[in-house]
Amino acid sequence: MTETDTRKVAFGVVLLAISTVLIFGPGALSVGVPVAAIAAGTLGLAAGALLVGTSDPGRPV
Repeated sequence: MTETDTRKVAFGVVLLAISTVLIFGPGALSVGVPVAAIAAGTLGLAAGALLVGTSDPGRPV
């Protein structure tokens, strides 16, 4: 068995959660949001997915 980096997974999950709130939260509350916040949320989703996907020491697929 290989050892998974739990710090990467935890930080990636937190980043995914915060980014999801940035993107979908204002729409659910019918509140206007700057485009920069949506762009930051999108980049956060990409970074969070990258961190979770590369947390295993093996070759990422």
